[in-house]
Amino acid sequence: MLRNLLFAVVLCTMAGSLAAQSTGTPVFHAPYRVFDRYEIGANVSDAGNISVEGFYGWSPSRARWDLALRAGVQDNHCCNTALLVGLDARFRVIDQNEDFPLDGAIISGVGARLVSGGSALFIPIGISLGRRLNFSNSTASIVPYAEPVLVPTFGSGNSDVLVALGLGADLRFNRRFELRAAIGIGDIENFSIGFAFAR
Repeated sequence: MLRNLLFAVVLCTMAGSLAAQSTGTPVFHAPYRVFDRYEIGANVSDAGNISVEGFYGWSPSRARWDLALRAGVQDNHCCNTALLVGLDARFRVIDQNEDFPLDGAIISGVGARLVSGGSALFIPIGISLGRRLNFSNSTASIVPYAEPVLVPTFGSGNSDVLVALGLGADLRFNRRFELRAAIGIGDIENFSIGFAFAR
């Protein structure tokens, strides 16, 4: 277990600076998936520009990994509206035990913000650490988590590495519906809110 944690920390350290997920918006991920087979949902985020994204996630039943396609638009105020497209990936690497109280997952992906004169490619990598807290006598639960992330970014004639820390909470009402909220600190900042329907 400790070996897995050290591996995840080293992987994040080697990646460089951090940032949010595959489209460069302040949407972060808990270490758990909520669905058995697939989920569908949407996020609204504000990182200086309002973004609206939909997503579709899937994975085989009981797998330790899942993938999600996402697409949306971003309002660039003075310029053209940007198209956002991305693929997110999550792989569970840490299970809580007596020595370490959190679960963890490697978060990565690839995505792009496409707009005339300002397109960018994002390749995020990070680790999400959190733990599900169940409410007594209820089907509801909450997952508070932290996700430091590095995002190598390419486009518009220059390259950069963004560094961010996402702090979030996923509120699960039952096996089918979840609300998600997160804030970003660092190069990708501000907030996101979203929801997911799971099967």
